[in-house]
Amino acid sequence: MKLAFVIPAYNEEALIGMCLESVLAEINRSGVPADIIVVNNASTDRTGEIARSYPGVRVVDEPKKGLVNARDAGFAASEGYDLIANIDSDTIVPEGWLTTVMREFGNDPKLVCLSGPYIYYDMAPHNRLLIDMFYGLTYLIYLLNRFVLRVGSVVQGGNFVFKRDAWVKVGGYDRSIEFFGEDTDVAVRLSRVGGVKWTYGLKMKTSGRRLEKEGVFRTAATYTLNFFWVTFRGKPATMEYKDVRKD
Repeated sequence: MKLAFVIPAYNEEALIGMCLESVLAEINRSGVPADIIVVNNASTDRTGEIARSYPGVRVVDEPKKGLVNARDAGFAASEGYDLIANIDSDTIVPEGWLTTVMREFGNDPKLVCLSGPYIYYDMAPHNRLLIDMFYGLTYLIYLLNRFVLRVGSVVQGGNFVFKRDAWVKVGGYDRSIEFFGEDTDVAVRLSRVGGVKWTYGLKMKTSGRRLEKEGVFRTAATYTLNFFWVTFRGKPATMEYKDVRKD
């Protein structure tokens, strides 16, 4: 299976290099044939320039700002690939990530999407403990929604891989969703055509800057609210969001 990384990036000159270096290192380590598409999403800094400086990285410009707009533009550019790895520009791909992805899809032909939790590498220990507790609840909700209620599943935005043909089958991205709820929309719609698995075996490192600036409890509450609204009502409750960037 051919795999493409799609990485949306808005004013990420401080972190995009670290992200791309981790992706390239994991591709080289694993031997998995994979390409990288960075979506320069209306950036006003050196994000696009830095991304283009890495050999083998393709940069697509999406002038309409918004996470889902960027993911959709990257998806359009990924034609010809079987698997689309959707990560964010502030993530760091850990060793073994691609190996896990290929093993999971290879072992289960009915699997259409794979996701897992974040590891917040730059957060205080007490906040990381709170997040671990939150992920424990997330896993219980995943089991309930996928296997009992059968109303969807759980996908962590910035750490999910899906089959391109399955995403085409369910209609692709909903550009009316700008930020909150985009990952739940993926989980709900893809669960209608195949398995959507959330596993602790697929961890992704990322910056905790949003949680640190907005507060862990407030951020968790916002994500939880929108998770249930998208799952049961089809649209997010929160339409506005703040841009949070590394100083």
